[in-house]
Amino acid sequence: MASAPTPLPLAGLGVLVTRPAAQAEPLCQQLANAGATVWRLPAMNIEALGHAAGHRAAVGPLDHYRRIIFVSANAVTHGAFLLEALRTSSGPAPEILAIGPATAQVLADAGHTVALPPGGSYDSETLLAATELQQVQGERILIVRGEGGREHLAQSLQARGAKVHYADVYRRVLPPTTALLIEQVALAEQALASGALHVVTATSSELLDNTLRLFPDASCLSAVTWLAGSRRIGQRVRELGFAGALVVADRPDDDGLVEALKFWRKHQAPRS
Repeated sequence: MASAPTPLPLAGLGVLVTRPAAQAEPLCQQLANAGATVWRLPAMNIEALGHAAGHRAAVGPLDHYRRIIFVSANAVTHGAFLLEALRTSSGPAPEILAIGPATAQVLADAGHTVALPPGGSYDSETLLAATELQQVQGERILIVRGEGGREHLAQSLQARGAKVHYADVYRRVLPPTTALLIEQVALAEQALASGALHVVTATSSELLDNTLRLFPDASCLSAVTWLAGSRRIGQRVRELGFAGALVVADRPDDDGLVEALKFWRKHQAPRS
């Protein structure tokens, strides 16, 4: 007699994915493959900011910089055009740095070499701990980022004597209130009320805040488990008053999120 098939690790678990629509599908697919029921609620749109010519003029010649740091894959997507001048420049080329392997991979896919391989870490603190960035007195460093990003990286480099410049090439905005978005919110509310939705993802502080704004009554999220992409985001969950279960992934990429959820489901979470 054939044995019963082994249940999938996330079978019976409902997960709300809040990534921007253009970036959500791989995570949704991984969760579904592991047995989860997935709801989608894009809590953020990524928009290009400014024009290429304006950014190039503001940044100036790239050989004036010792290093260029891309803080995210979105920064590469919307700011890699700045590096085109390196292909024809005769001056000394700046080192290109990345926060996180995903950012480094997008740079590599675009044909650019990352000077400091970021390993498995995804935050500014890890990059700042690199030996090569301890002595940066007098260096000009360009940080390519989204509008209103964290100041910790720039402030730390400035404290070490660097002259830091920004290129804000994209912005994170709340999605417009479309019929589809209203429907997605309503479906999530119904799933929460029925007990079918158990976990909500939060891979950035902005996504977390936007998610709360999308619900007419955010108290409906009081009993959910939050899947946070980092300790910092997990702290933000607690600061907002959510005292329920919290799963903090070692990495905010899709694999890291799914692995963290599987581990939590196996060792801590009650089965539905």
